[in-house]
Amino acid sequence: MKLVISAVAVAAMAVASFAVPSFAQDKGTIGIAMPTKSSARWISDGESMVEQFEAAGYDTDLQYAEDNIPNQLSQIENMITKGVDALVIASIDGTTLSNALENAAASGIPVIAYDRLIRESPNVDYYATFDNFQVGVQQGESLIKGLKERFPDEDVWNVELFGGSPDDNNAYYFYDGAMSVIQPLIDEGKIVIPSGQMGMNQVGTLRWDGAEAQARMDNLLSANYTDNTIHGVLSPYDGLSIGILSSLKGVGYGSGDQLMPIVTGQDAELPSIKSIVAGEQYSTVFKDTRELARVTVGMVDALLQGGEPEINDTTTYDNGVKVVPSYLLAPVSVDASNWEEILVDKSHYYTLEQVK
Repeated sequence: MKLVISAVAVAAMAVASFAVPSFAQDKGTIGIAMPTKSSARWISDGESMVEQFEAAGYDTDLQYAEDNIPNQLSQIENMITKGVDALVIASIDGTTLSNALENAAASGIPVIAYDRLIRESPNVDYYATFDNFQVGVQQGESLIKGLKERFPDEDVWNVELFGGSPDDNNAYYFYDGAMSVIQPLIDEGKIVIPSGQMGMNQVGTLRWDGAEAQARMDNLLSANYTDNTIHGVLSPYDGLSIGILSSLKGVGYGSGDQLMPIVTGQDAELPSIKSIVAGEQYSTVFKDTRELARVTVGMVDALLQGGEPEINDTTTYDNGVKVVPSYLLAPVSVDASNWEEILVDKSHYYTLEQVK
């Protein structure tokens, strides 16, 4: 049964349940497959897992595939050949790993899907992630909150929608969560989408590419806003948000009497936090990857030591073959009103000097 719990409670639970003691490095080797170093978020994930696995007595083999699917497949196959004791995989394309995971299962190697669900395979033992639908809900709620604050006198808000990479299962949860909040206002006529582009098949951004998002925003503005004003942009990820903001600033938004549209985000990457402080990006969603790493280490350690990994969701994540038992952490919405409290004072994720 899915639990709805506060971010503070989740963090406390993660610390209590998944705290890892120090051991000699004699418990085996964990293969960690990450998608890319192009996002600061994935670098942080990898570093956190290496640190925490080693503190728990494991060696690690951390590989980044730079968003190249054949590279990731090769890296995973090599880890299997070398005889790692478990695999932690943040997949580039969650539908491309079935053969590799068959080999892992044949070798008795358990597999943890990390943050991105691996699809179309029975050989996924557990899934560690955040509540991805709730991430989208928070983005939608933040978009509407910002529209009310910045454009209170508009009868109708003009909004454009961006989605994540269509090959990332999470992108659909983000989009659906956001639309669960936004769609009622579209139905009421309070929000309109001048481009008419809706649905992941039209708004998805392959590989979460900020340059692609910027180019699409350029096209949306030139086609729909020469005599019109855009009030908000749903962006599911900070790397896209920065590109979208560049496009908006390029045609004068944020200067003179052109108010910057409300632009959302995700991952609390440092450039976006600085952008929020500067009054450009409106919000982001903070997902403490250190806690996700802690959960994952706890799962793997329990599996390899003959225990039972802790989970809190057995219904949400159907990968097309099975419902993958999962542990979900709670995301936290961040904007100008609370970034210092959440990211500096409480979590110590950043220092004040890093942001300013």
